[in-house]
Amino acid sequence: MGELFRSEEMTLAQLFLQSEAAYCCVSELGELGMVQFRDVSAKVINPQYIKMITFLPHKFIGMKNMIINDVIFYMPGNANFISCLHVTNCVSCDSQATFEKLENELKEINTNQEALKKNFLELTELKHILRRTQQFFDEVIPFHLLSLRKSPLRCCMLVLYRFVAGVISRERIPTFERMLWRVCRGNVFLRKAEIEDPLEDPTTGDQVHKSVFIIFFQGDQLKTRVKKICEGWVSYAAFKSLECVQVLNQTEDHRQRVLQAASKTMRVWFIKVRKMKAIYHTLNLCNIDVTQKCLIAEVWCPVSDLDSIQFALRRGTERSGSTVPSILNRMQTKQTPPTFNKTNKFTSGFQNIVDAYGIGSYREINPAPYTIITFPFLFAVMFGDMGHGTLMTCAALYLVIRESRLLAQKSDNEMFNMVFAGRYIILLMGIFSIYTGIIYNDCFSKSLNMFGSGWSVRPMFYAKGANWSVKTLTENAALQLDPAVPGVFNGPYPLGIDPIWNVATNKLTFLNSFKMKMSVILGVIHMLFGVSLSLFNHMYFKKPLNIFLGFIPEIVFMSSLFGYLVLLVLYKWTAYDAFTSKDAPSLLIHFINMCLFNYSDPTNKPLYRGQMGLQILLVLIALACVPCMLIVKTMVLRRQHLWKKHLVCGPDLTFDLTFNFGDVAVHQAIHTIEYCLGCISNTASYLRLWALSLAHAQLSEVLWSMVMHLGLSSRSGGGFFGLSIIFSAFATLTVAILLIMEGLSAFLHALRLHWVEFQNKFYSGQGFKFVPFSFESILEGRFDE
Repeated sequence: MGELFRSEEMTLAQLFLQSEAAYCCVSELGELGMVQFRDVSAKVINPQYIKMITFLPHKFIGMKNMIINDVIFYMPGNANFISCLHVTNCVSCDSQATFEKLENELKEINTNQEALKKNFLELTELKHILRRTQQFFDEVIPFHLLSLRKSPLRCCMLVLYRFVAGVISRERIPTFERMLWRVCRGNVFLRKAEIEDPLEDPTTGDQVHKSVFIIFFQGDQLKTRVKKICEGWVSYAAFKSLECVQVLNQTEDHRQRVLQAASKTMRVWFIKVRKMKAIYHTLNLCNIDVTQKCLIAEVWCPVSDLDSIQFALRRGTERSGSTVPSILNRMQTKQTPPTFNKTNKFTSGFQNIVDAYGIGSYREINPAPYTIITFPFLFAVMFGDMGHGTLMTCAALYLVIRESRLLAQKSDNEMFNMVFAGRYIILLMGIFSIYTGIIYNDCFSKSLNMFGSGWSVRPMFYAKGANWSVKTLTENAALQLDPAVPGVFNGPYPLGIDPIWNVATNKLTFLNSFKMKMSVILGVIHMLFGVSLSLFNHMYFKKPLNIFLGFIPEIVFMSSLFGYLVLLVLYKWTAYDAFTSKDAPSLLIHFINMCLFNYSDPTNKPLYRGQMGLQILLVLIALACVPCMLIVKTMVLRRQHLWKKHLVCGPDLTFDLTFNFGDVAVHQAIHTIEYCLGCISNTASYLRLWALSLAHAQLSEVLWSMVMHLGLSSRSGGGFFGLSIIFSAFATLTVAILLIMEGLSAFLHALRLHWVEFQNKFYSGQGFKFVPFSFESILEGRFDE
């Protein structure tokens, strides 16, 4: 039960692992996930480990990318399969040999396929060249030469012209044309035509748009220049097209069969490789004894899990076939252990809220169990609305009910993952918001008359001396219900605020006073609870000085001032009734006069007899606590140091006698000033509960009156369709503004109240987190890296 309220007790242990059993033992510890290895290696134990760490992952990633690029179905699997898969020492050799064989086969297939695709592309280009050149010849030969078909001059004329034809990428034509023009100085004739269908690039596999061109020139000199330019732009081929297509299809079919077979075991290979990589990396953190037969490791582990760790080591030794057992030996150390708080899917979100402020120091009080209740409650005080709380609860329930499916989908949306991780926090926030909404009697800015109002105007007709007509009662907006009149007030509303306040002219004044005093009461109780928790830290770490000169002055200082203020609020609520409420004094003026010793104010009458003497005593007690924390504690610390120094100077001179009185005095002065001033500022900070609650209620009321009221007030025939449109707008604005924006604002303010006003009273948060060697954390959601 103690570990629920503070971090787990940790111990430093030494593991002695036989060389032949080390791999299996580390594998079992990775499955258990309860030990954190420390780096005690003087050098790399075995270079073969590094080779296995770097060799196989690259092979697997290349194989996976090839499978995914070829659109082969790849199933990531589930977490249950991860936890039950074990790796053995012989897996590395088998996997390496298997992948070398697959890699060589795929390399040969890919090389042949690329060559065949290149030949097929060249043949396709040549086909288009042959089709287009006849058209070019017909267009280039002048029309008047066609009448000389039977004349010998035509042959002579054609011999004078030479040509080069080819295929070029469409986007490279302008550059090619400019180069040809400049080199040949415009003495060539270029014609081009686009190929309608795109062609596949054999190297990249992309679809490329190309064009056929033909260049006419005259003379050997231009022939040389044109050929040199075209050598870098055009290629030729001379294979049979039909045979090339058949061989290409057979090669692709064989490649697909190989990849299909590999895809079936890809999940298993990836898990094995990642586990092997983690095991070899962990083995390199160990040291080796002089006999080269035993690995020595140091681990942090919870004391409560020592039996499970021993059983895992025994299981690993049996799997390896070793006859020498592995040994776990607890070590004594002065090093600060890591902080480990066991969580589940419900408490992990609240623990993350605490850890975001700072990882707790080892074995100090953990605020998370208290945050489970106080955080959603303070949020609900600011967000209290039955309607909005119901919507938030339904959204959180959907995430909770379908959490298994949503976890299996593994969404990449960072915002959704953040909301999903805090689904139980949102669920409690919604439930508490429904509760505070019932207390406020607020549902979408409207009050619900569930039990009937406790106020009634009917007896006022029969009140003595009352001559009010029905017209006066129904038309006079300034008419107020007077509780001093007999029969008007029949008793308090059974639960929450009476719905009659929703139509009262002084509604805002009443709610302001109520919520402001409620915020002060909740804030002081919350802070006093935080100071009280520091007592358990002092008792656990056996620091009586901090109890008598730290906790007691702090709790007395806050109780004598702000605890007394809370008692005044409760006393005023009970001491005054409908007849004497007009004479009630202002508590704010009372508290200011109390701190200033000002009791001569005639406008502010005392609340009870003997008030002045009690308040003077309380202020003097609070002032006496300040030097107790500031001076007395510092002097006692100095006295303890001198006493220890006197004792140590005898037989043992190795004791650390360093003590800087100035540093201690400055530190204690800062702490005292921060605490005393913080009590004032922190109490005022809790007024944000009142401010945000009022803002949320007023914003909800404005949204109802400006949007929904328009649709409900319509009396036309098309009012139903108009109401549908207006309700859609109202629902959208409610979700976007009141649920998301206001909800996020209240969440952040509740977070601040816990981090600053609550946790700083007892929580230092200066530890470091326990990070165990766990296959589950290594494999979870990391297969796409």
